[in-house]
Amino acid sequence: MAWTRYAAIGDSFTEGIGDPYPDGGWRGWADRVAEALSARTDGFAYANLAIRGRLLDEIIDGQLPAALALEPDLVSVSGGGNDLLRPGTDVDALAGRMDGAVERLRAAGADVVLFTGVDPVGSAVIRRTRGRVAVYNEHLRAIAVRRGAYVVDQWAMDVLKDWRMWGVDRLHMSPEGHRRVALAMLEALGVPELEDWRAPELEPLPELSRGARLLFDVRWARGHLAPWIGRRLRGRSSGDEISAKRPSLSPFE
Repeated sequence: MAWTRYAAIGDSFTEGIGDPYPDGGWRGWADRVAEALSARTDGFAYANLAIRGRLLDEIIDGQLPAALALEPDLVSVSGGGNDLLRPGTDVDALAGRMDGAVERLRAAGADVVLFTGVDPVGSAVIRRTRGRVAVYNEHLRAIAVRRGAYVVDQWAMDVLKDWRMWGVDRLHMSPEGHRRVALAMLEALGVPELEDWRAPELEPLPELSRGARLLFDVRWARGHLAPWIGRRLRGRSSGDEISAKRPSLSPFE
């Protein structure tokens, strides 16, 4: 396939938080994918409508219509992760919303890429969502089969369990994590002659003492978890007053 009009919708994962450009803007896996596709296709254009902190309903109600208006032939959709962090989320209803979104995109003639959630087994706090994430992932795989979509199976990417793939907030990927996800998406699309996201293999991290792990967790909770909880309690989002970084299709430079 030679896609020429790629639109990305989603939350901070798709916006590229954690993978900075030298000028302070955010790069991320979607920009990396667009760069690779642009080098292989004349007339390629790319839009990124993702905004950090968005829930799936906000992505579908706000970003999906804007993406459809661009008449893309390729759309990546990543959403639901922020919903799954919230206790009491109805995973089946969440999947139903995603299914409807994919159906609309496929009916418009676009190829669609979905992303399963990463296995949070190594996180002291987020691993409590592991069951919800696993069920949602099964829904996503079923949606992909039913609608004819591509899937980037991050749950199966064991390298993403390594903390070097993540930033200090443990919520957003590091540049290396974004790089590997970009390669995994290109592999799912069947784009040839690229690096393998599995390489290079990483040497095991040194084992921390129980005290060091506790100190690490306490500092993380104070510096990152507590502000996140505070925003939730105030009904605020990190994406408030943030607009999409690439709201229209344009050549990738």
